[in-house]
Amino acid sequence: MKVLILCTGNSCRSQMAHGFLQSFDPSLTVCSAGTEASGKLNPKAVEVMKEAGIDISHHTSDSVDMYLGEEWDYVITVCGGANENCPAFLGKVKHRLHIGFDDPSHATGTPEFVESEYYRVRDEIKEAFWKFYIENLKKN
Repeated sequence: MKVLILCTGNSCRSQMAHGFLQSFDPSLTVCSAGTEASGKLNPKAVEVMKEAGIDISHHTSDSVDMYLGEEWDYVITVCGGANENCPAFLGKVKHRLHIGFDDPSHATGTPEFVESEYYRVRDEIKEAFWKFYIENLKKN
């Protein structure tokens, strides 16, 4: 089973979703990419995932162009904000889904509030991707 998770920058939300989904089932092939890949991971995303027991520090921020020629069972977009351009994937895909989340890297306010946004979004991603995994991927 191959799953591609797409976002704009591929530095935060798609990386967290990638980490969680891979942790639920190591036999899955999970990749993440961005339409405008930043080339680096968001350090706060790495930190809050590590606190959840998942190390994504080895992930890379990749362009969706790397994956266009492949076939995918699922392509899932995770861009949540209305002001963002969620990528369209034109490759061979069995199922396309959108599971949107706010971008914590756009949070403003006190350092405590910004940090709380990373935790909130991380936990929302974990819950949504666990539900997706149970309903669509888990072998009975």
